[in-house]
Amino acid sequence: MPVPGEERALNAEAIQRIAPCSGHAIELRAGDQLVVIDPLGQQVSDLTAFSLEDRVEYLSSGRSIDYASKLWLSTGDVLYSNRSRPMFTILEDTCGRHDFTLTPCSKRMFELLYGETEGRPGCEGNLAAALAPYGIDVDRIPVAFNIFMNVSVDGSTGAVAVLPPLSQAGDFIRLRAEMPMVVAMTACSAGQSNNFSYKPIDFRIERAS
Repeated sequence: MPVPGEERALNAEAIQRIAPCSGHAIELRAGDQLVVIDPLGQQVSDLTAFSLEDRVEYLSSGRSIDYASKLWLSTGDVLYSNRSRPMFTILEDTCGRHDFTLTPCSKRMFELLYGETEGRPGCEGNLAAALAPYGIDVDRIPVAFNIFMNVSVDGSTGAVAVLPPLSQAGDFIRLRAEMPMVVAMTACSAGQSNNFSYKPIDFRIERAS
């Protein structure tokens, strides 16, 4: 008889790396586990997801925050779709601080907030490029689950500030897929999100038996 976890370990895929300032898409089945890892520390990954059965259904920040009744989601919390169906359950989280309120960085955001003109696509463009084979364009990219992103909220004024991530090298979050999905992730391109040091993001998929 296999020991607990042995069968899943045998189904674990090799760790893959998302290069700095880029994105990648994967498909998950219900029961698969996605482990997103910060290999070097202080690097954000924007994650969004769409149902493979109906790509009008997407990961919803508003629904997830509403049902959890808190801004910062961690171990034991469920991430919901716009149709109020569970998409992910957070099984394990060694960092404990992620953001689900600020939209993915974009070329236009870099121009408006930072005065940058070099034309980097940002996470919005990288997510759209990764999802293009699934017929999902840039106008359908929602607010992402910004893994490892550290946003503070002033309790009296409501002012928000993007602070350096709390994640250290090797920190990870483990998410269980609750439906078949296409998931897109980035290694974030916004300097303020990553303490102005652009680094990779690693991930591993553990397939359900």
